[in-house]
Amino acid sequence: MGTMISLTAADSHGFGAYKAGPDDAAAGLVVIQEIFGVNSHIRDVCDRFAAQGFQVIAPALFDRVETNVQLGYTQDDVQAGLALRAKVTESDAITDITAAAAALGGKPAAIIGYCWGGTLVWQAAAQTRLFKAGVGWYGGGIPAAKDLTLNCPVQLHFGEMDHGIPLDGVEAVRMAHPEVELFIYGGAGHGFGCDQRGSYNAEAYAMAQKRSLAFLRTNL
Repeated sequence: MGTMISLTAADSHGFGAYKAGPDDAAAGLVVIQEIFGVNSHIRDVCDRFAAQGFQVIAPALFDRVETNVQLGYTQDDVQAGLALRAKVTESDAITDITAAAAALGGKPAAIIGYCWGGTLVWQAAAQTRLFKAGVGWYGGGIPAAKDLTLNCPVQLHFGEMDHGIPLDGVEAVRMAHPEVELFIYGGAGHGFGCDQRGSYNAEAYAMAQKRSLAFLRTNL
């Protein structure tokens, strides 16, 4: 089990983050939230990676708008999350991600994100040189940003039945970035890796998690 800590970004914004895993871990991992905040699911994601030997930090990116956001997965929660997401600029999110990476103490680090976090992984891989690897799960904004130049190896995971991320967009990403490891999971929808959502797909999650861990270890 991890704990909440306080971080300060380069623009003096103070925000919370969930930290798990040993300080003397050989590698670090920044975990980027969905639109639901650093909720129990994201903390569980962190704990699972910490159990694999990583030191993990998940920055609370909504703290710039509202502190301690921990939404569930009802339709009302979706709408609340989207409203909060609209108030956080990409630049501010990258600034906070940079502070989270710095809090790992200089150890080799990677980044992994889910939903909105998956898109931010793509942006962080292009806008910074902080990470040795990036992994994005069902990042809906990636196809629109397919022409970015990446500064580290990236692995992507999408659900075949994710109606918010059309497969033609996913294939356009594959064509633009043949160097990216990109996987599509048959029968899986958006959020297939979250066991608190109705779209959870245990088989797809297990395979994507196995691939993510292997990719992270190879590049770290």
